[in-house]
Amino acid sequence: MSLSFSDYGKRLSGALLAADEEKITALCHSLLAAWKNGNQFFLCGNGGSAGNAVHIANDMIYGIDRKSGKGLRAHALSANTAIVTCLANDEGYDEIFAKQLAVYAQPGDVLLVLSGSGNSANILRALEYANDNGLKTFSILGYSGGTAKALAQHSIHFDIDDMQISEDTQLIVMHYIMQWLAAKAHEVNK
Repeated sequence: MSLSFSDYGKRLSGALLAADEEKITALCHSLLAAWKNGNQFFLCGNGGSAGNAVHIANDMIYGIDRKSGKGLRAHALSANTAIVTCLANDEGYDEIFAKQLAVYAQPGDVLLVLSGSGNSANILRALEYANDNGLKTFSILGYSGGTAKALAQHSIHFDIDDMQISEDTQLIVMHYIMQWLAAKAHEVNK
């Protein structure tokens, strides 16, 4: 199989152009409300999606309002290896995100799960916990969207069977949202 950079770019572009912009806008407004109200923003995922969660949390803490330094209270639940490995060892890998939400989250906070398949048991448990405890739940998913597509209150789904492009879409959507929020910083810092 021969693959050119142009081919990859065309597949990524095609996925992005098929996005449901209303669902992305819903996440924009939910995060703006959380920022204004002092709510927290939790992110979780596995593998590359876990790395993306850490990257996005950094962008939301610092990147959206460098001038005042009053970013969104964002937490990547995959970031602390001591917590993740403790919970995986003692409670089981399926519980690594839900158990953290049980400690940190409050009603009105926002959870975003990032997943290629949408079927990882730990993100599904996080969505179940969040839905049952008053959080707003979102997902960015690839492939068929899996179980998470219906379980999240709002799903941004890219119907593409490619893990790397699926993970690319997570960062592109959230980098767009970061810039959208940065343009609204004056509303938060009145």
